Amino acid sequence: KPLTLDVADGEFIVMVGPSGCGKSTLLRMVAGLERVTEGDIWINDQRVTEMEPKDRGIAMVFQNYALYPHMSVEENMAWGLKIRGMGKQQIAERVKEAARILELDGLLKRRPRELSGGQRQRVAMGRAIVRDPAVFLFDEPLSNLDAKLRVQMRLELQQLHRRLKTTSLYVTHDQVEAMTLAQRVMVMNGGVAEQIGTPVEVYEKPASLFVASFIGSPAMNLLTGRVNNEGTHFELDGGIELPLNGGYRQYAGRKMTLGIRPEHIALSSQAEGGVPMVMDTLEILGADNLAHGRWGEQKLVVRLAHQERPTAGSTLWLHLAE
Repeated sequence: KPLTLDVADGEFIVMVGPSGCGKSTLLRMVAGLERVTEGDIWINDQRVTEMEPKDRGIAMVFQNYALYPHMSVEENMAWGLKIRGMGKQQIAERVKEAARILELDGLLKRRPRELSGGQRQRVAMGRAIVRDPAVFLFDEPLSNLDAKLRVQMRLELQQLHRRLKTTSLYVTHDQVEAMTLAQRVMVMNGGVAEQIGTPVEVYEKPASLFVASFIGSPAMNLLTGRVNNEGTHFELDGGIELPLNGGYRQYAGRKMTLGIRPEHIALSSQAEGGVPMVMDTLEILGADNLAHGRWGEQKLVVRLAHQERPTAGSTLWLHLAE
């Protein structure tokens, strides 16, 4: 299926989507590791579609680090330059600078087995940095790390990009990585780019039901129903009516899907015209809580402040936040 993506010089693009959506295949096409059957790939105004991977000016960081176990950190970082015939002095300077940037100075003589997961990933990044590529390609580089280390490495990747300003394409199935790292996000599904935009754009203005349901944790509430004939309320099953702000008159009488983020529903009261929801379960997350229940036959998730801890079976009166 047709897919077009223009990436600006120095931009950090994240391709996100479920397993099998085509994001890694697309990245491997850019790298020259998969054959392009139709279309073209251009890097720096040069068509590279049939060009060998080594000639494309790219460097790729893999999920499994791909380090040589018998080599030291220094040798791993230098190997790509060595086989290209670069002089020893220039190699040493590049490795030293990359090690300084990635805080690997004291680890250069160690073997990969002597390093933590985060340190190994930094070595893999260092091996890419020394090549001074036109484009960095990242294929789920943080997926093998534990949750705490992933947060740390996300911050390090952001700092690295601010420092190097190298064009980067990053593949992940983790929407948190996508939202925190990207300048622009491409949400993929079934080989199709469902939406390309800034993290704020894809979160606040999803272009499809798939994007709306995939981006956000917890996911957006998607409620099916009908706009009343006056365009003032959204009618759900079970006689539930949600008041709508202006701008819905053109949809009067139409069946629609209404998307509401859990944080856009607020506690109210019956006297204030709130809509009741019987809470089934409460997830306590620390900074906030998630109340799960139903409006009619449709599931609903509401984000509550951390001090709000209603008990299962209690009725919450809710309204749509402004």
